[in-house]
This record gives sequence, structure tokens and C-alpha cells, in this order.
Amino acid sequence: MADKNQAVVPECPKCAPCKPGLPAWLGTMADMMTNTLTFFVLLLSFAKTETSKQEAVYGSIRNAFGGLAHTVGPTVQLGKTADNDPAMLEAEEPAKAFPIDFLTTEGMLDKYEINRESTEVLRQMKKDLSTVGLSDRVDAYETSEGIQVQLKDAITFKPGSVEVEHVSAEVFEKLVKLLGERDWVVFILGHASPGERSKEIPGDAMMLSALRANAVMKSLMRRGVPAASITSTFYGDSRPLAFTGKTPEENAQLSRRVEFMIRKNDLYHEGHKVSGQ
Repeated sequence: MADKNQAVVPECPKCAPCKPGLPAWLGTMADMMTNTLTFFVLLLSFAKTETSKQEAVYGSIRNAFGGLAHTVGPTVQLGKTADNDPAMLEAEEPAKAFPIDFLTTEGMLDKYEINRESTEVLRQMKKDLSTVGLSDRVDAYETSEGIQVQLKDAITFKPGSVEVEHVSAEVFEKLVKLLGERDWVVFILGHASPGERSKEIPGDAMMLSALRANAVMKSLMRRGVPAASITSTFYGDSRPLAFTGKTPEENAQLSRRVEFMIRKNDLYHEGHKVSGQ
């Protein structure tokens, strides 16, 4: 019989049956993660990422989280267990750190701005080339340094001389018009044929190619092209042309040339400042 002085402890009320499924907070967390991922995917879609950079990112992700590599013999390969199941811990090589700056807002926006500027430059350059009638006389390239346009027509010179052998006067005048009316920079690239020398001009092929580039630069300046829009360089006989189906004499003739490359900025353009460490 129970002691009358002993306190009677009431029984706890029974809880309502738990609802089936995951707790509500987990759904909220999943929504937040999905929205965050969508945000970064949208930022990435704004940028025009180069194929090489995409492959580098995919490789970093694969190394960090484990890829679906094939198993060769009894060796446990990256991203696989001994039972040939995907795994994150079993790996022959240590996981490489993911470039976290790529996922930050600052890093994404900076890459987007660079790619957006490159796209705008290409669009404007195509428009200006079409205006002066040079669209079919150029080759456009997208490089890591930006957009560059190379004229298909080069100026060729007589052997061992700075005297012009062939020039397309129509293309040359259109180039002068483009540089005089638009804010572009032209690179003048002087060349010589292999082993070319001059009896009248002292020096080797390097000097000869420099004098050819200098002569073309002065010609542009006499026609009103601003000196600040011209950058000249020379390569001597280090970059000869060798077309299949042409004789050595024909290739040598084509190698005695001055080429033109059009870009937005010259070599002194600072560009986007980055850390030097």
C-alpha cells in the first residue's frame, strides 16, 4: 500500500504522433542551398568562360570531391572504393584545393566584367571594320590578352631592301581611314626572309625587319594616323612563312613582309590590376 506522505507524480501527457517525413527546418535549409547554387549558376551564365578555364574548374571539382575514375586491377583509384563504388575518402592522390575565389561574388563579377568587355570590344570592332569595308580582309582572334584582328594583306618588300614590292593600296587606305576615325591601335610587325641581308644597309635580318616596320610606321603617320595609335615591332627572320605547295623562292618572297594587327590597347595599357603574390 502506497505511503500517504509520498507525493504523487503526475504522468506526462502523451505527445501527438510525429508526422511522417523530414523535419521542417531541413526543407528550409535545402531551399536556401538551392537558391544559393542557382545564384552562382546565374552569375556563371553571364560570363563567357573559356573552354580551358572550364576544364580547369571541372578538374578541381573532380579532384576535391572524388571523380568516377575506372578501377585498374586491385588498385583503388581516385573516387572509387575496392568494391568499385564511388567514394570521397579513398584516393591515390590528395585532394587538391578548390579555387574558392571562383565561387566568391568578387571573383565571379571580376571574371564577368573581363569577358563582358571582351565581347563589347569584338562587337564594336566588327562594326567599325564593316563601316570602312575591311570585314572580308581580316581574321579576328579572341586571346587571353583580348580581341585582336589581323589583316590578311601584308606589305612585301624587295630582297634586302626597304623598297615595297607589293601592297594593296585599297586595303592600306581603308586601314588609314579606320585608324584615323576610330579609337584603335595598330601593331606593325616587321619580318625578313631566312638569312636575308642587305648590301646597302648594314646589319642583319633583324635590322632589316626593323627598318621595314619603321618605314611603314612613318607612312601611316604622314597620312594622319596619330603616333599614339601605332606600335611597331620586328622579328628578323625568326618567323618565316612556309606554305605547303609553294617553292622556297615563293615562301621567301612572302616572308619579306610587314603585317598589321589591330587591337583596342597598346602594350602600355595597365588592364585589370591583380595581386603580384
